[in-house]
Amino acid sequence: MKRSKTPPPSERFKPAGETLQFMQRLWDLAHALDVRSKRMARELGVTGPQRLVVRLVGQAPQVTAGEIAAALGMHRSTLTGVLGRLHHQGLLARTVDAADRRRSRFTLTAKGKAIDHERKGTVESAVRRALARSDDRRIEATLRLIELLVAELGRND
Repeated sequence: MKRSKTPPPSERFKPAGETLQFMQRLWDLAHALDVRSKRMARELGVTGPQRLVVRLVGQAPQVTAGEIAAALGMHRSTLTGVLGRLHHQGLLARTVDAADRRRSRFTLTAKGKAIDHERKGTVESAVRRALARSDDRRIEATLRLIELLVAELGRND
């Protein structure tokens, strides 16, 4: 007797209406990101957001916290914790900015450089595969929709 696979909860119960169905997919995405990030922490020693910071610092050595925060659309206070953990793990080196001693600049250490490359099992590898399976129009439309959602979520209504 052949058993059928049980569909995921999101397919067993489909809420009525486009808005709720879209939100369901967003929560699926948030959950998938969280699961992959936790697996990355166990396997690579860094979470998804931490790895993204490592990759950004690898692309722009001597970058400031403000520049990283702006690139990620993240509040500086949130980023402070991420940078602190990466520094504590020995992945980032922090130096005082010569022009403004209140500002720190970040570079990768040798240990940080060792994980700053494309790798299987990361959030970015899954994103890279998904982008490769899509076309430019769909990607551009998705980026615009995400920007709209971020703007709407930031409104005080």
